[in-house]
Amino acid sequence: MTHDDKRNGTATLFAALNTLDGKVISLCQERHRHQEWLRFLRLVEDATPENQPLHLIVDNYATHQHPAVPRGLKRHPRFPFHFTPTSASWLNRVERFFRDLTVNRLRRGVFRHGMELVRAIDA
Repeated sequence: MTHDDKRNGTATLFAALNTLDGKVISLCQERHRHQEWLRFLRLVEDATPENQPLHLIVDNYATHQHPAVPRGLKRHPRFPFHFTPTSASWLNRVERFFRDLTVNRLRRGVFRHGMELVRAIDA
């Protein structure tokens, strides 16, 4: 960014990558709090067959470890969490998806408002 760049909005992308078939379940939100994280986990659960376990590999971001998250997941035993070590994002395959999205679609993009950014991410 230069001194005269203007930020026209941001978006938080939550994404789950199925490592078997490469499919991605994603949700763009305005914020990155535990409420949005739990909303995303409900989306993942609804999009996945009931008999399929869901092993979640996540980083140590505070949102993933908020006290409300374990309480919210008690009703959802399909979600065993596996936390990557600090500064080891390369262990999480969805991070490669984020990199490809950034390099191939978002970097050097011009988005006049947050919804344009979300549409570019969805596309």
